Amino acid sequence: MASFNRVMLMGNLTRNPELKYTPSGSAVADLGLAVNESFKNKAGETVEQTCFVDVVVWGRQAETATEYLQKGSPVFVEGRLQFDQWESQQGEKRSKLRVRAERVQFLSAGGGSGSTASDTGGGSAGPAPVVLPPSDDDVPF
Repeated sequence: MASFNRVMLMGNLTRNPELKYTPSGSAVADLGLAVNESFKNKAGETVEQTCFVDVVVWGRQAETATEYLQKGSPVFVEGRLQFDQWESQQGEKRSKLRVRAERVQFLSAGGGSGSTASDTGGGSAGPAPVVLPPSDDDVPF
C-alpha cells in the first residue's frame, strides 16, 4: 500500500517562536500557527473558522525563524504530519499531532510574495532568510 504525508499551510503565528537546543547542539523551534477559513453555511451566512496547528522546525531554519518571525507574522509552511507520544511526570500517556516543517517561507504582512533564500531582492522588507531542510540526523529519537 502506498502512502503520502505532505502538509501545506498558510497562516499567522499565534506566539513568538520558542527556540531550544538538543543535547547534541541541534536547534529546534516550536511555532504556533493559526489558519483561518471562511465559508458560507446553508443559511447563506459567512462563517469564520480558525484551525490552530503546532509546528516544529529544525536546524538553521529554526534559528532563522526565531530571529525573523514574531507573533502575528504570516508564513507558508510545507512539511509532514508527525505523531509524538510521551509519558508525563505523573505517568500519564500523552500524544500530539503536529507538523514537522521542511520549509518555512516568510510572507510579507501586506499579503504579497514572501522572501526565501532563492529571492534575488527588490521589494523585500528585510534580509532574505536561509531556508534549509532539516536533517534526519537532527532527530533526537
